Amino acid sequence: MTTTRTYGQFCGLARALEIVGERWSMLVIRDLVLGPKRYTDLQRGLPRIPASILSSRLNELEQAGVIRRRVLPQLDASLVYELTEYGSELDHILLDLGLWGARSLGHPKDDEVFTNDAAILSLYTTFQQEAAAGVHVTYVLRHHDSLIIHAMIDDGTLKVGSGDHPAADLVIEPQGPELIDLVNGQLTASEAMATGRVRIEGDFAHLELFTKLFRIPPKPELPDGLAFH
Repeated sequence: MTTTRTYGQFCGLARALEIVGERWSMLVIRDLVLGPKRYTDLQRGLPRIPASILSSRLNELEQAGVIRRRVLPQLDASLVYELTEYGSELDHILLDLGLWGARSLGHPKDDEVFTNDAAILSLYTTFQQEAAAGVHVTYVLRHHDSLIIHAMIDDGTLKVGSGDHPAADLVIEPQGPELIDLVNGQLTASEAMATGRVRIEGDFAHLELFTKLFRIPPKPELPDGLAFH
């Protein structure tokens, strides 16, 4: 086993948690889901991880067969980390877990960072494929000057990437944390525009469509008092 801490149980779930359940491991995998990255790229996407912990997690995940190191065939011969075929099987698990957690997010705290990779994954996580059937539209989201991503929807498929897109049908500029309110249904497209909490460049109908294409379902209500069965 790659770690000295085990649950001592012959169970697939226990073994999975032994491999990817250490602190930061799933966030390292999250960032590698989007493609190979250099060590410095991973540090940039996880600004609070100590270098020693990042190195440990990479070594553990490599020993477990989840990631591998590869030298790029370029002049600088950069070393990158990437998911193996085994590691890539975590992508849907990661998205499902991300959507489950998004139902408890609320608004970001002042000391919480929102990285480029997290922004990209948030769209994949909340994408409603059924609502996108027959839809052809491109969005650009500008959270601020240094965080710009685009999303292209083509008949039920989604492709998200960093940066602007010259043929965007709609540019969305939230003026704060309002984008999550649009996605979780706390704020309608009309309310967002009427209050100035979201600015757009393009047809308003595309903003209404956005709230259908990307959605965080509500968390079940907690019952009052004790539950009896």
